[in-house]
Amino acid sequence: MFGNILKKIFGSSNDRDVRKMRKTVEKINALEEGLKALNDIDLKAQTQVLRDRLAAGETIEQILPEAFALVRETSVRAMGMRHFDVQMIGGITLHQGKIAEMRTGEGKTLVATLAAYLNALPGNGVHVITVNDYLAKRDAQWMAPLYQALGLSIGVIQSYQGADQANSFVLGPDDEGELQPCSRQQAYAADITYGTNNEFGFDYLRDNMALRLEDKSQRGLAFAIIDEVDSILIDEARTPLIISGAAQDSSELYKTVNALALQLQPQVEIEGDSEEEPAGDFIVDEKSRGVELTEEGHSKVEAVLVKEGLLEEDQSLYQATNLGLLHHVHSALRAQYLFHKDVEYIIQQGQAVLIDEHTGRTMPGRRLSEGLHQAIEAKEGLEIQQESQTLASTTFQNYFRLYSKLSGMTGTADTEAYELHQIYGLQVVVIPTNVEVKRVDLNDLIFLSQEEKFEAVIEDIKEIVASGAPVLVGTASVETSELLSGMLEAAKVEHSVLNAKQHELEANIIVNAGRPGAVTIATNMAGRGTDIVLGGNLDAEIKALKAKGKTHDKVIAEAREAWEKRQAKVLEAGGLHIVATERHESRRIDNQLRGRSGRQGDPGVSRFYLSLEDPLMRLFASDGVKNMMRKLGMEKGEAIEHSMVTNAIVKAQRKVEGRNFDIRKHLLEYDDVANDQRQVIYQQRKELLEDDDISEVITNVREDVADQCISNYLPPQSLEEQWDVEGLEKALATEFTTPLPVQRWLDEDSRLDEQTLRTKITQSLQEAYDRRYTHVGEQMREVERQVMLQVLDNLWKDHLASMDQLRQGIGLRAYAQKNPKQEYKRESFALFEELLDNIKYETIRYLSHIEVTTEEDMQRLEQQRRAEQSNREYQHAQAEGLEDQPKPAQAAPQPIHRPGPKVGRNDPCPCGSGKKYKQCHGKIK
Repeated sequence: MFGNILKKIFGSSNDRDVRKMRKTVEKINALEEGLKALNDIDLKAQTQVLRDRLAAGETIEQILPEAFALVRETSVRAMGMRHFDVQMIGGITLHQGKIAEMRTGEGKTLVATLAAYLNALPGNGVHVITVNDYLAKRDAQWMAPLYQALGLSIGVIQSYQGADQANSFVLGPDDEGELQPCSRQQAYAADITYGTNNEFGFDYLRDNMALRLEDKSQRGLAFAIIDEVDSILIDEARTPLIISGAAQDSSELYKTVNALALQLQPQVEIEGDSEEEPAGDFIVDEKSRGVELTEEGHSKVEAVLVKEGLLEEDQSLYQATNLGLLHHVHSALRAQYLFHKDVEYIIQQGQAVLIDEHTGRTMPGRRLSEGLHQAIEAKEGLEIQQESQTLASTTFQNYFRLYSKLSGMTGTADTEAYELHQIYGLQVVVIPTNVEVKRVDLNDLIFLSQEEKFEAVIEDIKEIVASGAPVLVGTASVETSELLSGMLEAAKVEHSVLNAKQHELEANIIVNAGRPGAVTIATNMAGRGTDIVLGGNLDAEIKALKAKGKTHDKVIAEAREAWEKRQAKVLEAGGLHIVATERHESRRIDNQLRGRSGRQGDPGVSRFYLSLEDPLMRLFASDGVKNMMRKLGMEKGEAIEHSMVTNAIVKAQRKVEGRNFDIRKHLLEYDDVANDQRQVIYQQRKELLEDDDISEVITNVREDVADQCISNYLPPQSLEEQWDVEGLEKALATEFTTPLPVQRWLDEDSRLDEQTLRTKITQSLQEAYDRRYTHVGEQMREVERQVMLQVLDNLWKDHLASMDQLRQGIGLRAYAQKNPKQEYKRESFALFEELLDNIKYETIRYLSHIEVTTEEDMQRLEQQRRAEQSNREYQHAQAEGLEDQPKPAQAAPQPIHRPGPKVGRNDPCPCGSGKKYKQCHGKIK
């Protein structure tokens, strides 16, 4: 209560921030008349003046008013658009490294130009990040005249579409015409680079797999402006970016296990208070998107696998050696029961193409990890593509935290302000609207069944169309959009469908979506970044007429007059009507759909139609709500509007949002461990690429490896009688290909102690190495670099697999009363220490055995590496909710029986090679 009184007196922190920025806007406005007096050439020259002031020691904050005023005046001249004062506030917010929440239609694309220009002046490059390739290229082309008039260059990066299509573009300050194809490096060298979050992330990973310094694309991560920041930093935070390479072919196994999955029956809950165990072979958990075999199912699966020869008769599915088979069974069941055609994926040109659950767009080239995509291919009878092995990965959470300064824009971030601050340290500032929102948001209508709900939706659409208003029907899946489309066809209502299957037609459909009586069915992808203009899009219509050669003034005037009549009719009918067919898990996605209507002060209406059979209500709404609705004795087709139900829906959404936040935070805590290791490895790679001569690094590594090898046979501070000199001589000959007469040295010189002997051996190994490659000369430095890079990349790849395996099973530690997160940190650190030791050991072993005779050998080595690179895949992996508490096991794991005594990681390998166990048969593959 006291806090509310203070807020009324002093305003909220958001109000205070906005008031402070308004004072800066007053300074910017005061400069407007002076800039109007300059001609275009002098105006463009101001960019260099500002850069000179920065070079002279002024700060970027000191030149902000002049820079923003310059952008506004240039925008008026180059594009005919003047930044409003509230857009200036948005620009200041972005520059300060905060998130600007601006209502839909307030001109976020234009706002970005302010902060992008100011932060491009120091010359470090600015990244403007959007949700798809279309918006990245559209926004860059749209704003190009402004940036060029200011003397800046613009770059665009696009996803790879094939060898014959350009995926990078640039436009210099003095270039004319369209964006020109260029190299990736040129696109990043531009003052401002537009692209998608995926491509920026993948380029970061690719740069850290580059074979040469000149192969790297990015030139640093200084400042990023993220459009639709909520979608990228929250919705996609659970999906790691993964670059992978092909692994073994196991397509027959997937087909066999898929056939097995079809023989299993899901467990069905028995209604009432019966204590009887429900029949069924497995349990489907829709909330966690997981499956578990029952005792009955476990026995059935084992019997089938034994019959197929995949499991020995005396073995259990839960033995350590068979966990891979168990994983295949789980993947097949998840593919059958949790991934549905036309909901989570569609079949396109013989491939299972994923659908983004947040945008409804297809994601060609993206594959689910851990064999789940192959299981879906087996289910649908498609060609099963090879499994892949992770070569590099990161999460958006850790990638975007690498930027020195991060900012973003969206129409709906305030509901996620806590998470954005907790994870990214970003503050959300709600920017005042330039024009008051006139949209009317009607109460939700709740029906008992989906059938009744859809019938009511069709009837209401017919009424709205009859009134002359356009309708946007929001659906949560391709399946629902096609169901509604069929119902509208049966009702003889003309309409367009905009979903993952038709997204190529998006621009054309959106152009006409605001016409009187137009009905557009859209999944969540609906027009983020595109305006539905009431009456239809006049600019697009005129552009189409000109493309057909109809450029006569009379034709254009007639088109404009017809549009004005259509717009007046739509305004009279109440503007664009939003008919939403279900609530999303997140309130923010619902708000985005509502925000399609009532843009820039236009009228509009929105309503949500719900049923008790909707996923959100079925999974998360309380039983009390369902019971209350049934007790009301509602008739078929009746709907209720009740505050209790509406509040229950909001509570359910909050419950889901909280659960999803916990999952994302949990994922980040685990990835933070991997991220620390990733930064060490990437820094090591960077140094290897940047150093012209790494011979000193190789010498130091050789000394470490030699010292460890000697210690295996001559333990430090031990008696000479404890030394295994014969074993040491064998090891030196095997590992370094350098036989050294250690025993003869000891016999000839009684003064040789352990330390002087170590020094003598290390020096001899170095001299032998130098003699061996004298004929190669300075070219050997490049061989050393390529070998160490190859070793580092291969072992890092294996380390990532080991980390994945560790993470998958770490939840079981809770059974032993241990904290899984702490255990993961401890064991992953031990794995990382082992990785660093193995990198040294393998580098020296390769360099000691490699034969280099000509320059062709080095070229062949690099060609081999580049051939491996060409077989990479780029994935958005599905990240499961990692749980500290493991799910109850359906069968007790069998103990692992060791055939002999336990061998320590640092003990000599029992095979007699002379190596440590961890470097021989105990090496993690």
